[in-house]
Amino acid sequence: MKLKDILYRVAIDAVHGSTDIAIHKLDFDSRKIEANDVFVAIRGTISDGHDYIQKAIDLGVKAVICDTFPEQFATEVTYVKVDDTNKAMAFMAANYFGNPSEKLKLVGITGTNGKTTIASLLYQLFNKAGFKVGLLSTVKILVDDVEYKATHTTPDSITINHYLNEMVNAGVEYCFMEVSSHGIHQKRTEALHFTGGVFTNLSHDHLDYHPTFAEYRDVKKSFFDHLPKTAFAISNIDDKNGAVMLQNTVAKKRTYALKSYADYKAQILENLLSGLLLKIEGNEVWVKLIGVFNAYNLLAIYATAIELGLDNLETLRLLSELESVSGRFQYIVSDSNITAIVDYAHTPDALENVLKTINEVRTKNEQLITIVGCGGNRDKAKRPIMAEIASELSNKTILTSDNPRDEDPEVIIAEMEKGVPPQNHKKVFAVTDRKQAIKIACQLAQPNDIILIAGKGHETYQEIKGVRTDFDDMKIVKEILEELGK
Repeated sequence: MKLKDILYRVAIDAVHGSTDIAIHKLDFDSRKIEANDVFVAIRGTISDGHDYIQKAIDLGVKAVICDTFPEQFATEVTYVKVDDTNKAMAFMAANYFGNPSEKLKLVGITGTNGKTTIASLLYQLFNKAGFKVGLLSTVKILVDDVEYKATHTTPDSITINHYLNEMVNAGVEYCFMEVSSHGIHQKRTEALHFTGGVFTNLSHDHLDYHPTFAEYRDVKKSFFDHLPKTAFAISNIDDKNGAVMLQNTVAKKRTYALKSYADYKAQILENLLSGLLLKIEGNEVWVKLIGVFNAYNLLAIYATAIELGLDNLETLRLLSELESVSGRFQYIVSDSNITAIVDYAHTPDALENVLKTINEVRTKNEQLITIVGCGGNRDKAKRPIMAEIASELSNKTILTSDNPRDEDPEVIIAEMEKGVPPQNHKKVFAVTDRKQAIKIACQLAQPNDIILIAGKGHETYQEIKGVRTDFDDMKIVKEILEELGK
């Protein structure tokens, strides 16, 4: 492939050398560079790819994409200067893989909470409907029925296009993709052709990355601003930012809601620990998922399926067959009738939703014990809020570690404790070791009690001082409850 071919649609400021050269592949990681590659110098939050240009040249690259020319040029290397290397890489990656997003129906799901559930259940639904489907999610990447490990909510643009190309080669017709604010801001989705976009909700999150909530909102909105006329844009109009998302889009606007007037409307008839009875568009359907937040998720799934051309009654039938997603309100009941729920809730809004859902379906004759922590090197403002919510909506709360990363976990817990109201102090404990926190919760629990382990969900590791060790909330709570049962 020629360099000039993969530069199609890239805004170029200047070129030093020839673009009429054959190249092998492109990469932004100098550790993966091979002879005849193209190296894209990305300015990241931790390191700057421009510092590794010489290393890439030493490894044999044929071309360098950068936003600043070096003082000296190496012979037989082409330099392409662009304004934004992230954006340039997005277009180059799409061109390199033959623009695979144009060869299938790609739907992006964005918002603070619900992205993984909606994307994963859409994959399930369309798979059950007999289609070949792809999934790009936080939990995993699926190319039809072949699974790959996911490392980011929205992967880099080269990885995205690589897997989309694999999907095209496998005959996949639909792909459902989580679209994070980081991914949008870093232009990872820039050159993709979306058939549709879905907005879930917006709440306090990622303010370690985005300086203000307004920027976080506007980054999400920009995803819809860039959708083509041929696409659809589905938004949760019950969320106060739902209408904002649709303000400037040229895509076909569609709304969904439980409370407001909307194109797609649902009503909760029954909300039990065993499932939900919903009325969607005048038809009743029993689903295995529970909680108001899942009613919104299922309505978004229904709306997306209809916009993609599925029959409404067939879609309702398929909704009734959907199973919960790993780490999203995933629960077990022990032999002694203790219910343990593992959920990814790691934002104040998500934690409040999960706790309110549990409180709506329980009898109040049992205890609700919540285990919660906050990640290190992340948004500090939410720490006291998370502790306040847990202490207000639970009978007992255990504050513990949740990927402390480079921070002292005890300092994180102390910052959380500041949010606990004085009247709740007696029912809040601090246990730094997460496994010990789970064990204490299990020992405190009596038959019929409910334990919520929030924050990590599907994650199977704990990250401390740059080292990841195996840690699976669901596996650990199962083992402890079984041991105590003996």
